[in-house]
Amino acid sequence: MDGKVLIANRGEIAIRIMEACKDLDLDYIVVYTDADQDSEHVRRNITSGPKQNAWRITSYTEPNDLFAVATHTRCTAIHPGYGFFSEDFRFARRATIRDHSLIFIGPNWEVIKNLGDKINTKRVANELNIPTIPGTDAPIYNEMEAEDIAHHLLEGQKVEGITNPSILIKAAAGGGGMGIEEVTEIEQFRRVYRQVQSYAKRQFGDGGVLIEQCLTDYNHLEVQLLCSQHGERIHFSSRNCTIQSTGRQKRVEAAPGFHASCFDYDFDEKLVLDQIVEYSLKLAAHVRYDNVGTWEWIVSRSGQPYLLEVNTRIQVENDVSARISYLDGKHPNLIREQIRLALGEKMGFKQNNVEFQGASIELRIVAEDTRRGFAPWIGTITEFTFPDHDWSTVYTHVPFDRPYTIPSEYDPNLALALVWGKNMDEAKERAARYIDEVRIKGQDSQGGSITTNLDYLKQNLNRLLTF
Repeated sequence: MDGKVLIANRGEIAIRIMEACKDLDLDYIVVYTDADQDSEHVRRNITSGPKQNAWRITSYTEPNDLFAVATHTRCTAIHPGYGFFSEDFRFARRATIRDHSLIFIGPNWEVIKNLGDKINTKRVANELNIPTIPGTDAPIYNEMEAEDIAHHLLEGQKVEGITNPSILIKAAAGGGGMGIEEVTEIEQFRRVYRQVQSYAKRQFGDGGVLIEQCLTDYNHLEVQLLCSQHGERIHFSSRNCTIQSTGRQKRVEAAPGFHASCFDYDFDEKLVLDQIVEYSLKLAAHVRYDNVGTWEWIVSRSGQPYLLEVNTRIQVENDVSARISYLDGKHPNLIREQIRLALGEKMGFKQNNVEFQGASIELRIVAEDTRRGFAPWIGTITEFTFPDHDWSTVYTHVPFDRPYTIPSEYDPNLALALVWGKNMDEAKERAARYIDEVRIKGQDSQGGSITTNLDYLKQNLNRLLTF
């Protein structure tokens, strides 16, 4: 393939994109900040001289820096990884329409814009009879109308036999958990509604609110899709991401999304998984989705699925899905496929070429204190070793052969470890063994030992795929 890719990200995802580019015989350029100069994604490349391919920038969130490097190095495409600009339709649009145009390795910017708006996604899903969380799919500004909707939602939950019905009132223009309040009695509604509306006006300049049923007993599932610019759409099954930190950051992921060996479900788990895959493909076809993407679902204890949102990017946990998938007897590299399809190639295979076998688990290893609200630990790592098995792999930007100081500017994510087996029981046994074999040592500025979430990960393995 022809072209040169600017990797507009850092850490382990930058390394995985590097490796995918090498596999496709594509040149690439990496960027880094001062804080990341000791990261493996930099140290594996050349920072000066005629063959330089690693360029220092002020910030990963400064688009002018990224585009300046792309122009100077004559890149033809840009890969945003995850986070940063990966779901920013303005950035994707700018990349494609600037004088030195770049192929944005992701969906086209119009798709990112349409699906990046959760309200619009819900509206479109409702039009397609795809289940979403009961509630409004447009901002409400009238208090009487809002109260009527709230009353209907609370009464509906009582009819369903829900013991403690509740609703959420959300600032429509908010995000990241801002401007959300819970109501359990209709008598509370007007006061809380006015409170949220006032907050929304102050913070976002828009007093619109959303009202929806509050779901508390559920599993968080995802469907991995891969789509091309030629109308081809393939799924790579489902995964479960229910085990999360207090800040809703995923910590343990597993595929497939449900498995009877883990829990006695009140529903046909295979039927539910087939349903959310079918719904995901239906929405993807409707919006003409054309790259990698993840459809996020929540599934209640009764087996009712609700579409939560669409992530228009490669996700951290993409390889969990790949490790239960086989193309020609091998695990697919979804980042490689993503790049290839973004550059205009056809899929080259069909859904019936993908075989699903076994189970896989991803462990997000983080320097954090899970007993203190997942508080980050900052210091220097002095030993960092991982076991080597034919049923595991690890992705990390932390060097194995020298001390590494964790940058305080970023989340202290250390590694993604993946294990897989012939079934979920074996995958869990291997994950526990893997954790026991990991060796991480380090000290903070006061001489205190490193704190990681390894114990937390091991303790939560038996919670996988359960309610």
